[in-house]
Amino acid sequence: MKYRKDRYGTEISQLGYGCMRFTRKGAGIDYEKAEKELLLAYEKGVNYFDTAYIYPGSEECLGRILAENHIRDKVYIATKLPQYLMHSERAIEKTFREELSRLRTDYIDFYLMHMFTDVLEWDNLKKLGIEDWIRARKEEGSIRRIGFSFHGNTETFLEILHAYDWDFCQIQYNYLDETSQAGRRGLEAAAELGIPVIIMEPLRGGKLVNLPDKALTELKASGTGYTPAELGLRWLWNQPGVTCVLSGMNSTEMVEENIRVASDAAPGLLTDEDLALVSRIRDIIREREKVGCTGCRYCMPCPKGVDIPGIFHYYNLMYLEKKGPVRMEYARNAGLSREPGFADRCVGCGKCESHCPQHLPIREKLKEADADLRPWPYRAGIAVARKIWRRP
Repeated sequence: MKYRKDRYGTEISQLGYGCMRFTRKGAGIDYEKAEKELLLAYEKGVNYFDTAYIYPGSEECLGRILAENHIRDKVYIATKLPQYLMHSERAIEKTFREELSRLRTDYIDFYLMHMFTDVLEWDNLKKLGIEDWIRARKEEGSIRRIGFSFHGNTETFLEILHAYDWDFCQIQYNYLDETSQAGRRGLEAAAELGIPVIIMEPLRGGKLVNLPDKALTELKASGTGYTPAELGLRWLWNQPGVTCVLSGMNSTEMVEENIRVASDAAPGLLTDEDLALVSRIRDIIREREKVGCTGCRYCMPCPKGVDIPGIFHYYNLMYLEKKGPVRMEYARNAGLSREPGFADRCVGCGKCESHCPQHLPIREKLKEADADLRPWPYRAGIAVARKIWRRP
């Protein structure tokens, strides 16, 4: 296993264990199976284990495994405050103490504000006294590092990144999301500030493992010998700004493969031919896209605040993946942000089209995308969710 250091010199395994996808058994988690897989990862050098308050049974399962095998002090636990549920400092403290109890520990190594989509959420936490609370927890040693996980657009990520002296952050990032969400710009901005970046969804929930036949043929013909998962992981570890890549491992075969790749992957090892291969495979995946948007953002900013590349990104994903989950992801990431930037804000001025290098009929495609991404049940759901989430 190779390790990368955070800003304090702590060595973190470049492969982290995501504990959201433990195998379920009946109404709970298959503890024996999860223990076997997690201990295998630990024995092979993984020392970073990521969970969250809202992952059903995950904190309890992780805490039990670490306690019963007497390895709590040999690993790093990362878990998350469900900031979207917090209405008072008392609630923050109560939730945190519950997490400590679930995890059978008296300290959290890496504690995150869970799922920021807008800097307004951090502002709301500040009104509740979160900064003093964090300071107190750090002084007593119950929190070692403080960070946040993020789902939103690049500009919002950069705002949050500069809103506090974070110890680390966590973003969704892979070769399909290179220009969306926090993206490469966000990754490199964090690196410039010396802020370690933890990567989630490195293979887009398995979408970069189950490649189209044409892409698999291209990969096999390359002569690299890489599996689809290996190519995606190596692409990430090739970037020095990446500190740790989380994988929701739930089989010994998956653990073994990821450990094998993590044992020799490092920044700068991919050749120009390897990177060109990634580009070709990405192009094949995107052949089913509805709009040929490259995410260059020459169309931005829109005078009316429409998030043109963000909308096209999710519109295309609907035809690469399953529509329902992508609509839900869009509703969460865009719908709950302070300024959603939905396509119905478009007034048809045409400024975007005059700047588009691809000469796309943006105004026409925005209408198509909005109708597909936000059919009426989703519009209604987003409206209700915003009233709850976007509280004063």
